[in-house]
Amino acid sequence: MAEALCCTFGYPLPFFCENELILETPHLLFFYINKRSYNERLGSWWFKILKFKKGNMTHPIIESLLWRHTTKKYDASKKISEEDLGVLFEAMRLSPSSINSQPWKFIVIESDDARQRMSQTFANKFQFNQAHVFDSSQIILFAHNPRYTKDDFAAIIDKGIEDKRTKQEDRERAFALFAFAELNTDEAGSTDSWTKAQTYLALGNTLHTLARLKIDSTALEGIDTELVNEEFKKELDGYRCDVALAIGYHDAEEDYNAKLPKSRRNLESILVRL
Repeated sequence: MAEALCCTFGYPLPFFCENELILETPHLLFFYINKRSYNERLGSWWFKILKFKKGNMTHPIIESLLWRHTTKKYDASKKISEEDLGVLFEAMRLSPSSINSQPWKFIVIESDDARQRMSQTFANKFQFNQAHVFDSSQIILFAHNPRYTKDDFAAIIDKGIEDKRTKQEDRERAFALFAFAELNTDEAGSTDSWTKAQTYLALGNTLHTLARLKIDSTALEGIDTELVNEEFKKELDGYRCDVALAIGYHDAEEDYNAKLPKSRRNLESILVRL
């Protein structure tokens, strides 16, 4: 059987255990074969790929993404350092957006008072997320501008002039990009769908940054958006929050999700190369 398998796969078999056969090849880090029965030496075999790494799949980015998971329980005794928070906040600021619109605002919930206010917004629903308010290191509200105007874009252009990205003499020409915002503005002046999409770009960038920093996180769409927006109306100042993010360090004993293997669809089922 071993010789037949060698012939079939074209690779030598490193070792054989009582009920397992482990192969290591250039394309499969572990190729795991279970026999239905130890006595069925000539019987059928079960094949299960446990883990694979192709080409540059040992890249640190992939390792960080494999490391991260949605945390279900935080360790309230562990807090994120100011140094790491500084890196995180700067990464959030540098997030990409359509026409560099940057239509977002980030509200960081970390004081006892702010946590209590956030906790109250779970009065009616999504109580399963309420514990994160006190156990995580911070909760971040990701808010977007639901009525993005030409004045908002003017502030972006002027900051670009300050940063030497845009020349002063090109200021008026730079407004040509605002046509794309107008295409995404309805008759009532709402840009809600478009600016909310930009904010999710920032959320994705934030999740990746946290993974690189080895900081745990939980994206929270399970929040009462009406109560959140009412409670933090002053801080939001016209912006709207539809998603939040808990960050911190997971509880090694109670965070069941940390112990589960990562599962994603096969690349072939989601990627089309033309």
